[in-house]
Amino acid sequence: MEGGNNKGITRRDFIKKTSVAGAALGAAAVFPAFTKKAFAAKRDYVLIGHPNPSTGPLADFGASSPWADRKAIEAINKKGGIFIKELGKKVPVKQKLVDTESNPTKAAELASKLIIKDKVDLMIVLHTPDTVNPVSSVCERYNMPCISLDAPVEAWLTGGPYKWTYHVFWTADSLIDMYISMWDERSSKTNKVVGGLWPNDPDGVLFAELFTKKLPARGYKMVDPGRFPFFTKDFSTIINKFKKQKVEIINSVLIPPDWTTAWRQFHQQGFVPKIATAAKSILFPSAVEALGGNLANGLTTEVWWSPHHPFKSSLTGQTSRELCDAWEKDTGKQWTPPIGFKYAGFEIAYDVLKRAGSLDKEKIRAAIGETNLSTIVGSVKFNQEHYSETPLVGGQWVKGKKWPWELEIVYNKEHPEIRKTAEIMFPLPK
Repeated sequence: MEGGNNKGITRRDFIKKTSVAGAALGAAAVFPAFTKKAFAAKRDYVLIGHPNPSTGPLADFGASSPWADRKAIEAINKKGGIFIKELGKKVPVKQKLVDTESNPTKAAELASKLIIKDKVDLMIVLHTPDTVNPVSSVCERYNMPCISLDAPVEAWLTGGPYKWTYHVFWTADSLIDMYISMWDERSSKTNKVVGGLWPNDPDGVLFAELFTKKLPARGYKMVDPGRFPFFTKDFSTIINKFKKQKVEIINSVLIPPDWTTAWRQFHQQGFVPKIATAAKSILFPSAVEALGGNLANGLTTEVWWSPHHPFKSSLTGQTSRELCDAWEKDTGKQWTPPIGFKYAGFEIAYDVLKRAGSLDKEKIRAAIGETNLSTIVGSVKFNQEHYSETPLVGGQWVKGKKWPWELEIVYNKEHPEIRKTAEIMFPLPK
C-alpha cells in the first residue's frame, strides 16, 4: 500500500504543529556546521537513543522498555560489545531512554535533543504512531539512522517517503483481514453488523478507511459514528446508534483509558455485543484488569508476540517462552506483547552496527537496509518502502490459572506455525 494514499498526520504536517521541535529543526538549517560537528563526535562506546512513553496514556506500551532494553544490551556487552572495524576494537553499547510522556510534540523535541545534544549514533523508537511518527520525522530531518517498531505500517508510511528510518511491524491491512477472518468463524451466529469505535488519531483514521473498504466486500455492514477525541467521557450517543442499527460486533482502536470508559458504559446501558475486538487498548493485563469484575471475559484482540511464538533471540538463542519467563521471574509481572519488539530493536541494532563496522551515519543507514535477520519476533528483511512485516494471530482474554486474566491464541490460519492454545469463546457472556 503506497504511503501517499493514506490519510493521517504527515511528516510535513507534524513539523508544522510542533513548535519546540520545529525550532530545533530550524537550527540545523541555520547552523549546519554545528550539526555536522555534533555528528562527528568520537566516543569509546555506541550510544543509542530511545524515546519511550514511560508515563501518560501510552505508558503500558513503554512499561517494559527498561527491562527489555537492559536484557538485550547486557547480552551484547557480554560479547565484549560490538566490533567497529573503523575503530579497530570492540566497544560497549549504552542507551539513553527518555520519557515522551505519551505526547507526540514531546517525542519530537526529545528526539531532536538526543541527536543534537547527546549525539546518539542510532535511534530506536516504538509504541504507536503517536511516538513512532514524530521521532521518525525528526530522524529524517537530521539524517539519523533509525529503527522503528510497534506502529501499524500504513500509519507509519504517512510520514514517508523514508531514507533514514526502517520499520518493523504488521500492516493494518493484515490486521483487519485477520479480525474479519476470526469473525467469519462465528459469522453464521451473528447478523454481521459491525460498529466502529475509531478515534480521531492516525490509527482511528486508518481503521475507518480500511474497514470501509473491506467490510462490505466480506459481507458485513459497517456502522461508523465518526471520529472523536481522546478522553471522551460520554459514549451514550454512540451506544444509542449501535443499538438502533442492531450492532452485534464491535471493533475499536482506543487508548486503554478510553476503552475502559466505553466498555463500562456499554454494560451500564445494556448494550453487550456478541463479539468485541479491541486493538491497542486490551493488549496488556493491567488494562484488562482495570475494566473490573468480569468485563474482560471473552474480549478478543491481536497477538503480535507471545510465549507461544516459535522464534529465538539472535543474541542468545533464548526462546520467546524463555524471555517471557525471565520477565515474569525478574518483575513478578505478567508478560506483554511489546517485550519482544523492544528486545528485537536491539537485536537489529547489534546486527546492523556489526555489519556496518562504522559509526558513520550513511554506512549505518545502508546496513539497516541490507538487514536479513531472524529475531525474537520473526524474520526481519526490509522492502523498498523500508518496512518488514511481522506475523499476527488472534487472541482472547479468559480467566486465568496463573494470572487473573490470560491471553489465549484462538485464531492462527494465516500463521499456523504459531500454535492455537484455545478455541474461541462465543458469544460474549453478559
